[in-house]
Amino acid sequence: MNSNDPAAANAPFYPDSVSCILKWILLVTAILCFAVVAWGTCKTYEQAPPFPDAFMAPSGQTIMTKQDIFSGKEGFQRADLMDYGSLYGMGSYFGEDYTAEYLVRLGRMIEAEMAQERFRKPFTVLSEGDQYVVRKDMQRDLQHIDLSSHTVILPRPLAVAVSVLQKEIAESLLKDDFTAGWTRAYSLDSKSAPQVADFLIYSSFTTIARRPGKDYSYTNNWPYEPTMGNVPTTSTFFWTWVSFAFVFFGFGAILFIYHYYLSDPDDAPRTLIFSRFSPLTTSQRKVGQYFVIVALVLLVQIGAGSIMAHYYTERTNFYGININAILPFNFLRDVHTQTPIVWIVLAWISSGVFLAPIISGREAKWQGALVDLLFWVTLLVVGGALAGDYLGIMGMTGSAWFWVGNQGLSYIQLGRLWQIGFCIGLFLWSFIVFRGMWPTWAALKIATREFWTGNIRLEHLFWASTMNVAVLYCFGMIPLTGIEKSFTITDFWRWWVVHLWVEQSFEFFASCATTYLLLGTGLVSRRLAERTVFFEAILIFLGGVIGTGHHWYWVGETDIWVPLGSMFSFIEVLPLVLLVIDAIENHRLIKRQHTPFPYHLAYLYILGAAFWNFVGAGVFGGGTLNAPLVNYYEHATFLTLNHAHTALFGAFGLLALGLIYFCLRYAAGEKTPWSDCAGIWAFWLYNTGLAMWIALNFFPIGWQQLMDVYEHGLDHARSLEFYNTTLFWQWMRLPGDVVFALGALLMTWDFIIKLRPFFPKLARYL
Repeated sequence: MNSNDPAAANAPFYPDSVSCILKWILLVTAILCFAVVAWGTCKTYEQAPPFPDAFMAPSGQTIMTKQDIFSGKEGFQRADLMDYGSLYGMGSYFGEDYTAEYLVRLGRMIEAEMAQERFRKPFTVLSEGDQYVVRKDMQRDLQHIDLSSHTVILPRPLAVAVSVLQKEIAESLLKDDFTAGWTRAYSLDSKSAPQVADFLIYSSFTTIARRPGKDYSYTNNWPYEPTMGNVPTTSTFFWTWVSFAFVFFGFGAILFIYHYYLSDPDDAPRTLIFSRFSPLTTSQRKVGQYFVIVALVLLVQIGAGSIMAHYYTERTNFYGININAILPFNFLRDVHTQTPIVWIVLAWISSGVFLAPIISGREAKWQGALVDLLFWVTLLVVGGALAGDYLGIMGMTGSAWFWVGNQGLSYIQLGRLWQIGFCIGLFLWSFIVFRGMWPTWAALKIATREFWTGNIRLEHLFWASTMNVAVLYCFGMIPLTGIEKSFTITDFWRWWVVHLWVEQSFEFFASCATTYLLLGTGLVSRRLAERTVFFEAILIFLGGVIGTGHHWYWVGETDIWVPLGSMFSFIEVLPLVLLVIDAIENHRLIKRQHTPFPYHLAYLYILGAAFWNFVGAGVFGGGTLNAPLVNYYEHATFLTLNHAHTALFGAFGLLALGLIYFCLRYAAGEKTPWSDCAGIWAFWLYNTGLAMWIALNFFPIGWQQLMDVYEHGLDHARSLEFYNTTLFWQWMRLPGDVVFALGALLMTWDFIIKLRPFFPKLARYL
């Protein structure tokens, strides 16, 4: 039985026994997952690297203090150094990893000092036996730094090395080095630069200083630097083996459960709420402006990424133009990493608003005004954030840098004021979707009664996924009004946005939105749709919440995240398998349709999203890189870039564009001319560009870099000496950029042509 009545989406139905069981499992899973993370949060605060009051030389001279380190961390964020290089492997892959470079630099200086002190010779001319003894003594001195002490007395060779390195770092921060692609830190001065040096040196200490009562460092012996004695721990080996065994067992269990309980012959009644084209409501018509911004922001992202990639090849100029002083690399990276979040979220916001009145069958009062308000709030936040990023990096925001400038944290660089505005926009979006789903008191009472009696339906989950996106984003603003003193704690909350927000909130919304489109077009019944969403949500919570721990292996977090992060991050792959199975089976359903199916283009993008979700987030991410031993060597290399690009755009970007094409097709109705041709060409250009990036840039450099880490350590693999050996493959990024950009330009033109139903007064010009 099929129905074209929109109200049929909210009609009473007999509860499905499998869904009833799954919803309670989902509830218990969600509670347990966040309980585990809450417990891990307490442990993280307890076991983060401590700060001695002072580091002193044997002579009694104070080398650096706790307050110097705190001020240095503030300067590190103010100068946005995380978007030029990386700390604990977190940040950009263009410059050096500060922790690895300065750890090795300290080691070489200590060895030189010890060699002169004991043998009156340079270290390089010592006999092999003498070099071995000196190196072991150097490692022992660094490993026995007791960061839990109030005052740390550094051995004389180490104290001398720290004093020299402080000056070197401070001087390098305040001068341009365009041959290395480095633009001086405009926001630092002669007082703050040495403090940043203290913070970076202290951070390097944490990678080798032993935890009290343990035989490994605060970062579980990361980075791999064999000359410094940093090698993988026993725990890293053990949990890698367990994780691989667990994921293969999980594959079997998931496939069994899916086929045994969820994929019965789907003979339940169908609902065709998207098959009848109704005139656009006021709120639906207003989302057209969002689609324009989505396309323009995507083009900005591509432009910034293309210029940024050029820095890897010609660091002193851009095709003869010296732009380093005007557009520093870290600003371009800010733009390139923030804009995808903007356009993907905007696509989801607009699509959610568009779908709501179709699902409910009517428009909520004043809904159009709220959609307009959200649009202008979004433009204000995006414009202010980008301007603030640039002004902050150029040192023009003064003491207000934290609020309106650049916050200096990778992926959430926008100042706190803009971050709060973005958060308000997300809650406003969730409220608009809520009103759209249940526009009358009668509908709201029915939905509330169903929810509290346990009769949770797909509409409840769809709205809950929007609220989930808004709520989890808030955790990236801890502490709200100032700078957290510990980078370990700062990065802990940063990953709540960068990973937990994306892998849990985004995946949850993606699953609900995709399934509702399948339900509304009559491809699956409500029974199968809700079974599938409940089951996928269970896996998404397990992998997306506890699985976030794989980002906390090497940043000074408690070592409980090695077993928890490795085991549960592998689960991230499992719901992605289901998405691929769903996509393939639903695509077959579409092909077998005997009646016209108007949404082929939208489902092509959704099929592509399912594929890249599995390949980019699953195979290139959770299935391989998250294993502790693999991640130990791979962390902070180009293989992570490979995972990031294929997962973020391939999974969430293609889904966002597919949702827009769905809305555009519905808006076109039966009277407006429609063609899939340009959209299909754009789709294949996107996918070809992604494949070219993998084959011609990310993999050739990433594998070479991984081998270099294993042979020489991370410091060398992130040095200019290494990157200069990869210039051919760096240039080979260009063909993929061109193909990908052509797809974006074609899609933008296609959007403009297809926006005619949204702008009747401008239709004659489109």
